Amino acid sequence: MRKEFSNAMEKLAVEDDSIVFITGDLGYNALENLQAKLGKRFINAGVAEQNMVGVAAGFAHKGYKVFCYSIAPFIVYRCLEQFRNDVCFNNLPVFLVGNGGGYGYGIMGSSHHTIEDLACLSGQQNAQIWVPAFADEVEPVIQQIVKDARPAYLRLGAGKTTPDNSFSAGSFKVINHSETAEITVFVLGPVANNVMSALSLAPELASKVNVITALHFPLQLNDDLVAMIKKTPAILVAEEHISIGGLAQQLSVQLLEKGIFPQSFKSLRAEGYPNGRYGSQGYHQKLSGLDPDSILSHISQLMIPA
Repeated sequence: MRKEFSNAMEKLAVEDDSIVFITGDLGYNALENLQAKLGKRFINAGVAEQNMVGVAAGFAHKGYKVFCYSIAPFIVYRCLEQFRNDVCFNNLPVFLVGNGGGYGYGIMGSSHHTIEDLACLSGQQNAQIWVPAFADEVEPVIQQIVKDARPAYLRLGAGKTTPDNSFSAGSFKVINHSETAEITVFVLGPVANNVMSALSLAPELASKVNVITALHFPLQLNDDLVAMIKKTPAILVAEEHISIGGLAQQLSVQLLEKGIFPQSFKSLRAEGYPNGRYGSQGYHQKLSGLDPDSILSHISQLMIPA
């Protein structure tokens, strides 16, 4: 999604001279086109992420809309205090952009993974969290972030293209829908590609499964989505995030408040490092049951017995 992000930012730079972009010494061979368009509004803050967000808050206080870019763990964990105190409490238009969410940086290990970011940021005052599942969602999300002009965090990964006939519903997007569905799968970010790959392994299940991505937080379940969920007795949640503070936990509160009590509820989430080893993103997804084969197995187990 980094290419789509860069292209979208390039358009914004031309259209809106209040846009400022600050990078934490990252983006080589990816953001040079953006640097050329922004000129002095493109700032390399160096390896000083906390200072970067403080500077961004100062620019925002003077009327600018500021994007702060780094890899996800550095822009989230290192800057949490500055984002909370300088940005969120003052409701300023500073937008954190983290590349490689979840296990995206693979073999580089836990210091470069971001599996607790929703837990850290989704409870911050005035903040919105955006997690595109597909590459073509990046540009409209960025446009919405700038339009809202409030604290935001954008988690980027590696996504394909939104499936045909998808439609938005509150803060969610329905990417597979059937009137005869027996199970609803809620999914966070590009793991949606694994869910759709799972269904492609068993095409006969496609008519029995609703697949819904959570695009932004705080979660908003609209009436149409509530009606859809109530028709399915089972819910599966798949996310590259720990259970605490993640999609499953936040969704559970929403469902209970709406009077939705599924017969079964299964949460697939980032399990950390159960064997103490590091590997590729796919390796960690498999350990957590988030690969297509594992997801298909869990969907099958939740199906109503014939």
